[in-house]
Amino acid sequence: MFEQLSLFASPLRLPYTVSQLVARIQETLAMNPDLDDVWVEGEVSNLTRAASGHCYFTLKDSAAELRCVMWRDTVSLLASLPANGDLVLVRGRVGVYEQRGSLQLYVVHLEPAGIGRLYQAFEQLKARLEAEGLFDPARKRPLPRFPRRIGVVTSPDAAALRDVLNVLGRRYPLAEVLLAPTLVQGKEAPPQIVAALEALNMRDDVDVILLVRGGGSLEELWAFNDEQVARAVASSRLPVVCGVGHETDFTLADFAADVRAPTPSAAAEIATPERSELRAQVQALAERARGAVEAALAQRRDALAEEERVLRRLSPAARLEQARQRVDELTQRAMAALWRELSWQRERLLGLAGRLEGISPLATLARGYAIVRRADGQVVRSTGQVHGGDALNVRVSDGEFGVVVEAKR
Repeated sequence: MFEQLSLFASPLRLPYTVSQLVARIQETLAMNPDLDDVWVEGEVSNLTRAASGHCYFTLKDSAAELRCVMWRDTVSLLASLPANGDLVLVRGRVGVYEQRGSLQLYVVHLEPAGIGRLYQAFEQLKARLEAEGLFDPARKRPLPRFPRRIGVVTSPDAAALRDVLNVLGRRYPLAEVLLAPTLVQGKEAPPQIVAALEALNMRDDVDVILLVRGGGSLEELWAFNDEQVARAVASSRLPVVCGVGHETDFTLADFAADVRAPTPSAAAEIATPERSELRAQVQALAERARGAVEAALAQRRDALAEEERVLRRLSPAARLEQARQRVDELTQRAMAALWRELSWQRERLLGLAGRLEGISPLATLARGYAIVRRADGQVVRSTGQVHGGDALNVRVSDGEFGVVVEAKR
């Protein structure tokens, strides 16, 4: 008996379906922390923007290419889209588009590649200061609950100062504000920021410091990545809330501060209580219920943390990402089908219009016929319907006129 050993399949294990294998690859990528947050530098090519606002492009170098997807909310944060051929630095997560089984990078940040050198310097200095314990959470101090005077370190002409004053006036007008003016951009900014922090720390009537600046590019925010600024923030006698840039911007001053706020307005909110909330708490809480409330909060916090862990495992985010890209493809196919249907209906309508024109009463009138009506509007089809002296109306192709019956024949 002849028997051949198969090298390609095992009778003890069923083969994957395509969907199962692609899902397994997606799961493997998701479980790899090295691929969940990566930086990639490359040249942009084949950049397109869908009607939904999402962008699709390819990053390439001399040896390889990588498909990329950037969702609409990320695109909206860019001042302008890169052009084909631009060298960029992107940050994102590696995943698989299941409909095609293709490897993709889901981009959450994009910037010109030249900024990468600044980012490398930032990471090196951050690592060195972190090793010194400058960013140790154990050394961070709590903020005063009811600050009487708040020191603000920023430019007096900056929009960040106006934002902070607006928030403080709305949330907690009891607090006084003391401005320590400084430049917040350029080579002269770091020593001025350090001097402003030191000046506030020498006072006894300041409870907390807000170090704030509006958004900008990495170069514009670079003063807050200065080593001396970071050390001055970390060594401050007073607690410091740092609100520099937008929510996605991180500086060394953020890491050194006692609290990092995503924006200047958020820094003002973090440093102060909301007066309406205080009023509600005073009315609702009693001293003898405090212990029970704290115990309940701790129990709920643990339960919420457990629920978050469960929800994170069951999150439909990956499936939603696949669906969003699938919607773009289906929208394009639907638009193409709609245009084909409209073209066919247009041709059909033109044909029907031609046929209607051929049988139109107006076409009959144009050939020399007329429509005769009596004064009551009844169409005359027989001589028996009229008598001598009757007034009639005659309709021809280009208008109407009246006649009077003289005699019948």
